[in-house]
Amino acid sequence: MGSIPPPLVKRPRLIRYGGSDPGIRGGRGYSIGELREAGLSYDEAKALGIPVDKRRKTVWQWNVQRLREYLRAIGFRAGEQ
Repeated sequence: MGSIPPPLVKRPRLIRYGGSDPGIRGGRGYSIGELREAGLSYDEAKALGIPVDKRRKTVWQWNVQRLREYLRAIGFRAGEQ
């Protein structure tokens, strides 16, 4: 079945270091927009044990792709529980 892939988020830019792109890191949970694009509702994500961060507003395509691959691996179909 595999484990749930952690969400990836961009690290904050710091003026102290010239404002360059510092890369990505593991996040607290997937945003609601990412869940929606992957075809999941908030309740379905919670039932599957997928972490959700309600504070995040960004939708990163790499996270949507990771969610879709995970859902395909576990054989999840939207609307079925």
